[in-house]
Formats: sequence, C-alpha cells, structure tokens
Amino acid sequence: MSGLDWVVVAAYFCVMVAIGLWSTRRIENVADFFTARGRIPWWLSGISHHMSGYSAIMFVTFAAVAYDYGITVYFWWPLTIGLGIGVGAFLFAPRWNRLRAKHGVNSPLAYLAVRYNLPTQQVLAYSGALLKVVDIAAKWVAIAVLLQGFADLPLAWGIGLTGVCTMFYMAFGGLWADVLTDLGQFIIQAVAGIAMLIAVMAHLGGVSSLWTMWGDLPEGHSDPVNGTVSTGLIMAFLLVKTFEYNGGMWNLAQRYMSAPSGTRAKKSALLSSALWLVWPLILFIPMIAAPLIVPGLENGEQSYIKLAQELLPTGLIGLLLAGFFSHTMAMVASDSNVITAVITRDLAPAIMPRLRALSDRSALLFARVTTVAFVTVSMGFALFSDPNGFIMTVVVSIVAATMGPISIPLMLGLLPWFKRHGPLAAIGSWAGGLAVWAWLYWGVPDASETVTVSSPLLTSLVLYVVIGLVRPERNPEGDAVVDSLNDDPLPEEATLPPAAPPATEPLTEPR
Repeated sequence: MSGLDWVVVAAYFCVMVAIGLWSTRRIENVADFFTARGRIPWWLSGISHHMSGYSAIMFVTFAAVAYDYGITVYFWWPLTIGLGIGVGAFLFAPRWNRLRAKHGVNSPLAYLAVRYNLPTQQVLAYSGALLKVVDIAAKWVAIAVLLQGFADLPLAWGIGLTGVCTMFYMAFGGLWADVLTDLGQFIIQAVAGIAMLIAVMAHLGGVSSLWTMWGDLPEGHSDPVNGTVSTGLIMAFLLVKTFEYNGGMWNLAQRYMSAPSGTRAKKSALLSSALWLVWPLILFIPMIAAPLIVPGLENGEQSYIKLAQELLPTGLIGLLLAGFFSHTMAMVASDSNVITAVITRDLAPAIMPRLRALSDRSALLFARVTTVAFVTVSMGFALFSDPNGFIMTVVVSIVAATMGPISIPLMLGLLPWFKRHGPLAAIGSWAGGLAVWAWLYWGVPDASETVTVSSPLLTSLVLYVVIGLVRPERNPEGDAVVDSLNDDPLPEEATLPPAAPPATEPLTEPR
C-alpha cells in the first residue's frame, strides 16, 4: 500500500470518530441509544438493514467460494437473503416496529417475558449473546486477514485497530452512529465496488466480457449449483435466512423498530430485499472473474486481495480497504448495540434488580460500559482463535446452524397463528434444535453442510408447532400483546419509550 492509500484509510477512521461524537447530540437516554425512538427515516433504516448483513467475511470467505466455484455463491447467499427479507416485509417487519410504538420496548427480547415467561426470555438471551461473541470474533478475524494481505499488518494489530475504533464511536453514538456508518459504508462500497467492476471489465476486454467470460472460466463456474453447494443447502439457507434476517439476528429487528411506523418498517424491508437481490451481483462478478486475472491461487481467500493489487490504482486500494473496515465495523457495531440492549434491559436486571432503578444518566452510562465490555470480549476471543478455517466454520457450522433454534420461538411468537404456543413449546424447540446441532457438530464429523444447517432449524420448527398443538398454553396478556401488533397505533395511542423503563417489567396491556 502507498502513502495515499494510508491517508484514505486514516481519513475514514477520523470520519467514524466524528460520526460517533456528532451522534452524542441525539442521545439523551437509553431509548435513543438503542432504537432512536423511531426517528430514523424508512429509507435510511432500509439501507442500514441491508448493510448490516455485510462484513469483511464477504471479501475473504465468500470471495474464496466465488473463486473456486463461481456464480453459485450468489444463489446460496444473497439470493436467499433477499427472498427471505421480502417474505419478512409482510410478516415480521411491521410487528417489530409496533412493539416499540405501542409498548415502548428497547430490546427485541423484551416482549418474551410476557409472551412466554421470564425463564424463556433469559434462556434465549443468554444463548443468543454467547453466539454473537463467536460471530463477531469471526468478523474481527476476517478484517485482520485482509489487513495482513494488503499491508502485512499482524492479525493482532488488525483486530485491535478495528475493535478500538468501533468501541469508541458505538459507545458514544449508539444506534444513530451505527445507521450513519451504514450509510457511509453504502457510499464507499458503491464507489469501490463499481471501480473494481470497471477495472475487471477493462482488463477482460470491455462490457462484453460480462457475457463472454463464462466460456473461459473453469468448468461449472456458471452453474447455480456447484462444488460444495447443493440445491438442499440453498433451500436450507433460504429457510434459515428468512428467520435470521427478519429478526432472528437481533440487530436487524432493531432496524425495523427504529423506523417511524410499522408501515414504513415494511417499506424499509422491501428496500433491503431489493438491494440484496441486485447489488451483490455487482460485487461478486469481479470475484467470479478472478481466476482469469489471478489464476492458480492455492488459497481462494486471498483472491480479492490479489485482484485489487493487480487492477486498482493508488488511492482506490485505500478506499477499498476503508470499505472493508466499514463493512466489518458497521456490522459489529450493529450487533454490539443490540447485544448491549439485551444485556442492559433483559439480562443484567434479572441478576441485579437494583439496576432497574437507575437514573437516566446512570442507565445510559451502564449501556456504554456494557458496549465496551462486549466488544472487548469478542476481540479477546478473536485474538486466541486459529484463523485457518475459523471464519467458514463460524459462518456455516455454528451461526447458520444454531440461529434457527434461537430465533424460532422469538419470531413465531410474534404471529397470531401461534398464540397457543407457550413456554413449553419455546424451550422445547430451543433445546431440541441445539441438541441436534451439538450431536451433528461433535458426533457426526462427516455430516454435510446441508444437514448441519437445516436439521437444527427443522427440528426446532417441528417441535415448536407440535408441542404447541399437543400442550397449548394460553396467556391472556401475551395474546393481547400479539393482537396489538396487527396495525399501527393511532396518534393518540403511540408512545415514546420512557427514559429508563424497568428492564424486565412485563409489557402493559396495549394502549
């Protein structure tokens, strides 16, 4: 990297810090910190929802899949996400928003205490928080691998640099800093991604290379199903991503909650869905074409780095690296904010009830300290992990496979068709799904990715439905909450969350 590239990267970090400091002006209490009290425009919420699904993993692990197997990477990842979010725009997005608008909740898990009971909420909160530590650690490793490839920077330095900067602007700016960073990420990604696409087309002979290059690529690169990707795996990911990207990944539920209304949250989801269906193709085409430009790589995870070094001029490499930072920091910031919400609003007060009586100022300070602590723990986990194979293991074998058991009680509990499903169905489905995953992960080492990803989710889904039908548990307060999510509140019904509501206080009857 040249001096100009480093100037671009340094400028990016300065902008991130400035966003964090500017956002403090909009943060008065924990409601501002966690959900912006529904004041984020729907289009910004939609862009943020879309960009929160990216990280440097895309340019390391997914670039390797594109290099080795071709277009199939689009069919098993962004296509499944885009379709899943499109479904969720009608089923889940408006209901998440109405939880905030009608009941003043600041955490996606807050409603579980009254929908099921407090033990169910705690079980899902603890297991989800532990999963997020591992997930975020993989993202730190991914950006560190890119830094090492571009600038020969040790992995520990890469993890520390991105972690400390993320920790700083998130602790100050909360959700506002996060969504504004996502907007900046979107702009940087657009410039860098289009520049890379143009450079690849110029190298291969012009725009016509978009349809002529396929015959020159290795056999199977134009097939939707190729290599380790099977039709079963694509269908499994479609099911998993429908739950994950509509709220099972808690930070994305937060995006819907931060929109002004349920109707606008639906528009946010439709915008995010459209972006997922179109934009990743622009990013993936250079990765797919990479074997024609940097052939013979033994490690496909280095393909995008080599491609950039081969094609991009001085300055654009720095912008590309800034985009990598932006991807990872925005996603980690998003995860950190929602995990902090869960810890401060759902977990910590159950252990230390006195936290429920904190003043506005103290509650906000506690949220910021929790943000710093959580990011620090995830960085520590990344520092002691083995980067070889760690990212793909986390993305597929751990996160994708365990997201279903954690998200099914959370997501289906919002829908009116499952009101008879109570705590027994929720805990039973969670435990059964995770038990199947543990057995496959440790007991069946040769299990396919399709089986590893789909079996835990299908087990949880079947158990949740069957247990609820066999042992129905009706809860009038929970039923009232679910029924209240069918439409947006009237102006006189809407409520802004109080500055510091009791974190584990059950939701009130709908206003």
